[in-house]
Amino acid sequence: MTDWIDAHHHLWDLEAVHYPWLMARGVERFFGDPTLIQRDYMLREFRSEAVPYGVGASIHIQVGAENGLDEARWVQTVADTNPDWPMAQVVFCDLTSTDLPNQLDTCQDLPTVRGVRQIVGRAPGEDVQTGTNLLLDDPRFLVGLQEAGRRGLSFDLQLIPELLEKTAGVLAQAPDTKIALCHAGSPHDRSPAGLNDWAQRLCALSDLLHVSCKLSGLGMLDHKWTPDSICPIIEVCLEQFGPERVMFGSNFPVDKLYSDYASLMQA
Repeated sequence: MTDWIDAHHHLWDLEAVHYPWLMARGVERFFGDPTLIQRDYMLREFRSEAVPYGVGASIHIQVGAENGLDEARWVQTVADTNPDWPMAQVVFCDLTSTDLPNQLDTCQDLPTVRGVRQIVGRAPGEDVQTGTNLLLDDPRFLVGLQEAGRRGLSFDLQLIPELLEKTAGVLAQAPDTKIALCHAGSPHDRSPAGLNDWAQRLCALSDLLHVSCKLSGLGMLDHKWTPDSICPIIEVCLEQFGPERVMFGSNFPVDKLYSDYASLMQA
């Protein structure tokens, strides 16, 4: 059997890197109560959960460190000290920064770096507070996407269904930047009407051949998910993107709040 690659997971050492959201006790997030994961989550634990189900390599995704470069450098040390585990990483970078070329140069000095992520949307309520959706209206964001592509870096796109069409208009202007859509576009309304609306909007992205889709994070917005409940999402993604542009990501340990690795892989 060919090993799976888990294309979306996180690690953290709370003494090595500062994560404000992991330090904020009792603060509800868009995905629920993070209390149970407000502790170290290291590669050894991740491997113990993933390896029994055929996973043999992984992609670490940035996860809200106070300083994205500190996080990236720490992940690099994890990779360096575990050479038997192939692991690449997607790092945080503010694509609107006036210092973007220097920031990307610094990130690309780390051998594991393959892409960048700057979150466009998480969930409607939280987005109103953070204002992340405004990235789409900033011309510097598009310039940053184009620069990432020129350097051979991918971009991890996290957003909500309401932004799919607008985002597609931006991404169409950066055709040389490979895009990985996180969490299937975060369909937060799981009613039949909500899923139908998401599926129609998703076409705007799936029509762009430089965009791929991660089947990840599906438990964040449906804590009582079942194989039957996520089946329509998976079927739509496979139909629109084709299997060659769809990948698996556990989103552990965030989705560990609502699933064990075995249930997720079997589903």
